[in-house]
Amino acid sequence: MTVEHPSAPSESPRESPVASSADATANPARPTRTAAVIPAAGRGVRLGPGAPKALRTLNGTPMLVHAVRAMAASRYVSLVVVVAPADGAGEVKSLLDEYEHALPERTEFLVVPGGDTRQESVRLGLKALPDDIAAVLVHDAARPLVPVDTVDAVVEAVRDGAVAVVPALPLADTVKQVEPRPHGTPEPVVATPERALLRAVQTPQGFDRAVLAHAHATVPAAGDGATDCAGMVERLGRPVVVVPGHEEAFKVTRPLDLVLAEAVLARRRANDGF
Repeated sequence: MTVEHPSAPSESPRESPVASSADATANPARPTRTAAVIPAAGRGVRLGPGAPKALRTLNGTPMLVHAVRAMAASRYVSLVVVVAPADGAGEVKSLLDEYEHALPERTEFLVVPGGDTRQESVRLGLKALPDDIAAVLVHDAARPLVPVDTVDAVVEAVRDGAVAVVPALPLADTVKQVEPRPHGTPEPVVATPERALLRAVQTPQGFDRAVLAHAHATVPAAGDGATDCAGMVERLGRPVVVVPGHEEAFKVTRPLDLVLAEAVLARRRANDGF
């Protein structure tokens, strides 16, 4: 199941995630396929000791497999690239092979070694993409339960011409900007942003491949860099748009998140047999 050189057929012009039918007619050789890159090289220390976060299980299946399946469930995604820990690529390849029966046959999978930072891992994932990929999703392995409708909405926004797209939710809590202090010391509030103007960003984030590659080649990895790929594109001065996110696309970061994720899976099994 895991391959080194993906070569799936291109999507038809009607299903192209980046080109309109007129563009396809004018330039029939233009790349049209969509790939998802999943950086999974981190350890996730906030979940406590044990296996790397992406390999923790939900309902007996590693989170990474759930995340890969969520990307592959989209009718637009024909390739999923998993960026594994530098010393664990073989283990991740074996894992995907073990769960081959749970992954769509129409989607190809590629595992590459990652870097020391998320930004470096994404860059290595982009470098591994074949030439016929025009649109790229970047998805957190720690968001294993994102619904396929959310994935499709991001791809469709890129297909309609957006160069960078993020799914996001309105904030339920009031947010305070503070002046940082040492841990445990009261922090003075300096501002209260207007909550209606704020969004909590999720993944997958979707991009025109050329724009994302330029961002990774241009924006520094530290200092004035950005915390996500959309932020890197913002630093280029390119527009980023938001589509509705989903409450089930939450990030599994702490032990309580694992409990919530198990509850979501239990509800899906009861309702959909998933």
